[in-house]
Amino acid sequence: MLNDNLNKEKQNSSLPITKNEDVEFAAEVADADDFEAAERAQAADYRQEHR
Repeated sequence: MLNDNLNKEKQNSSLPITKNEDVEFAAEVADADDFEAAERAQAADYRQEHR
């Protein structure tokens, strides 16, 4: 089982990293939760791109 996990990690590390950008953010109708979610998404994108 450990070898299976290592093989999957090795396969995944060679996959391209993509971003799914199909969500539109409308600041004029956003509330505080929407702004927080947008900030968290941006931080997650940064972590994925800079690790």
